[in-house]
Amino acid sequence: MDDKKDKGLEKGLTSYGDRGFSLFLRKAFIKGAGYTDDALARPVVGIANTGSSYNPCHGNMPQLIEAVKRGVMLAGGLPMDFPTISIHESFAHPTSMYLRNLMSIDTEEMIRAQPMDAVVLIGGCDKTVPAQLMGAASANVPCVQLVTGSMLTGSHDFERVGACTDCRRYWGRYRAEEIDADEIARVNDQLVASVGTCSVMGTASTMACIAEALGIALPGSASAPAVTADRIRIAERSGATAVAIAKSRLTPDRILTAHAFENALRVLLAIGGSTNGVIHTTAIAGRLGIALDLARLDAMGRETPVLLDLKPSGKHYMEDLHRAGGLPTLLRELKPLLHLDALTVTGRTLGEEIDATRPFAQDVVRTFSNPIYPQGGIAVLRGNLAPGGALIKQSAADAKLMKHEGRAVVFENAEDMAKRIDADDLDVKADDILVLKSIGPKGAPGMPEAGYLPIPKKLARAGVKDMVRISDGRMSGTAAGTIVLHVTPEAAVGGPLAWVQTGDRIRLDVPAREISLLVSDAEMERRRKEHPVREPRAHRGYLKLFLDTVTQADKGVDFDFLRK
Repeated sequence: MDDKKDKGLEKGLTSYGDRGFSLFLRKAFIKGAGYTDDALARPVVGIANTGSSYNPCHGNMPQLIEAVKRGVMLAGGLPMDFPTISIHESFAHPTSMYLRNLMSIDTEEMIRAQPMDAVVLIGGCDKTVPAQLMGAASANVPCVQLVTGSMLTGSHDFERVGACTDCRRYWGRYRAEEIDADEIARVNDQLVASVGTCSVMGTASTMACIAEALGIALPGSASAPAVTADRIRIAERSGATAVAIAKSRLTPDRILTAHAFENALRVLLAIGGSTNGVIHTTAIAGRLGIALDLARLDAMGRETPVLLDLKPSGKHYMEDLHRAGGLPTLLRELKPLLHLDALTVTGRTLGEEIDATRPFAQDVVRTFSNPIYPQGGIAVLRGNLAPGGALIKQSAADAKLMKHEGRAVVFENAEDMAKRIDADDLDVKADDILVLKSIGPKGAPGMPEAGYLPIPKKLARAGVKDMVRISDGRMSGTAAGTIVLHVTPEAAVGGPLAWVQTGDRIRLDVPAREISLLVSDAEMERRRKEHPVREPRAHRGYLKLFLDTVTQADKGVDFDFLRK
């Protein structure tokens, strides 16, 4: 086979039954846009454009595309930008997670369908980066991940604020009637000071760091804020790198190896990253046939402290991490625990990239002797309530609640919670445990970030700031609290959570990694027989595809037929 036929404009020709005519027609149409034969003979680099008026996290997309194009052309390639689905966390109903897999399919199929020797994936908002990496891993065309970058912080009454940890903090104060409608309106103007992703270690920042730790994004690229010159320069370098990997054919499967994923999980634990990062990393790995074991994650967590002093586990913001040298500063501290031979998109190993960085004095990344939290930010819990596992972000939880037994106050679904959570006659006390069912992958559907149950208004007014909360859903990485998430199997498919009743006793023991329902097996069996679960079903469209094929949290909430 002529190797040239698998490159440039000759790649993936449209089927007309005549290969020569297919190429002739393709060139005729593209020349209508003003391209010359010289331009069309160069390596083609696709640029995934996820800009949208509904997506302020991607508000700098035009500048990033321009810079990537410049980098591609300076390196001798031909840039071709193309659109894909764009999903924003706050603008997607019922939840952006419901559409993540659809975006991954869109990304994969557009990479396959259009001629490109490499692709630069531009994403930022929570689900866009994992969707792009899932699609790219399946398509296995050389790729570079370019994140849009974090927003700047704002100021409210001389206090520095940023989305969205401070969003939740101020909203909690408003619910508790500590501040009035005027103040909550004024702070609303300051929480998002520019375009870009959340300025704390939420899911977007977590996935930016994971992409860099995986080696699929450029070293130092995770932390530059969206509106800085550094972000534009990173975009230009990403374009040039795409041309280089197009020529060397450095495909994702050579970078996204089992060792790379273990490095990513180390980083996830050390940054106090979002629990969502576990689901997304599991889904990306699943596209390559790599299984991520929750037991292994927990074992790594016991020896990997939180070293990054960022909200919600610490006090700083992403722009502070950038000033402190970005993720390479953290990687240098983690070096003894990393697989340094893992290949990166630069063609060099992770160890070589770490050695190329220069240490300097800073206080955002701590040392092993002075961690933010002595273990990894995420702990894996098991017990009869979560036989398939559950997660807690222990670095952002209340230390006094890490070993707690209490009475369950149960909400059957999100609608039930919305109806009763603020009622003055709600039977609830501060030492109770709030339980929310049916917000898992199939139950909601889409596993929304409703796991951050609000403190009941009667308790909030009394000064209660945290209590144990349990669900089969997710929560934003920007949130803090003693919250057990991703209970697997979910209630909607007959997990034990489905039969928890108000008044049951539940024991949480994070040091022992236990989450247990203190109800006998015989009683649970009686409840199962008397109240059988009917799994959600749909008759058509994407909802049918989702409900028929989506996996549980421990498999990444991906579609089963997309896993390798």
